[in-house]
Amino acid sequence: MELVSIEIVILAMIAAFLGLRLYSVLGRRAEHEEEPIQGRFDAKPDPAPQAPVRQLNNPLLRPNDITPPMPAAERAIRDIAAADRRFDPFGFLEGARGAYAMILEAFWRGDKEELSQLCDRDVYESFAAAIDARLAAGQTLDNRLVRVEEATITSASFNAPTARITVTFNADIAAVTRDADGNVIAGSLDDAIQSTDIWTFSRNVNAPDPDWLLVETDEG
Repeated sequence: MELVSIEIVILAMIAAFLGLRLYSVLGRRAEHEEEPIQGRFDAKPDPAPQAPVRQLNNPLLRPNDITPPMPAAERAIRDIAAADRRFDPFGFLEGARGAYAMILEAFWRGDKEELSQLCDRDVYESFAAAIDARLAAGQTLDNRLVRVEEATITSASFNAPTARITVTFNADIAAVTRDADGNVIAGSLDDAIQSTDIWTFSRNVNAPDPDWLLVETDEG
């Protein structure tokens, strides 16, 4: 009986030793696997204080679903990010896509008040003149923005404190012009037209207002 008891004690000690070794190996592995990946850029950054630091250190890292800035714009984008810690180029692009839709739709329905809040004076006056000419002719636009296929930062500049960023939008638009009686005189809602618009946005990086204004428009 004593021999059996000694063997049991020895086996228990060996099992305990192996268990401690296994725990130590798995514990280190688990700790290693739980370490965060450094330098990762999230499409929707955590609003915690460290998020702007990551964006500033890596302002051009690309989320999978957004087109990165063209190489010619990279230096200026870095300069803007250095001057404005809140600036995020991919957040900017998301906002630019939204502004593109809002400005087009405001122009189509003739909403001058909304256009005045989204554009600088020169661009606003150009839109307002086109709206007035359309109204004088008794015409209305029945347009639809089907989709924005791509939005790319194609150029940028920073002349402190003014930042300017040019975005090229490739979009599908269904365009219809109606006369005063509602009859279609041009276009079709059934056939979307491919449109390329080159818009430049500007902002004073020292201003408390985070909004960018549309300051220039062109067609590709």
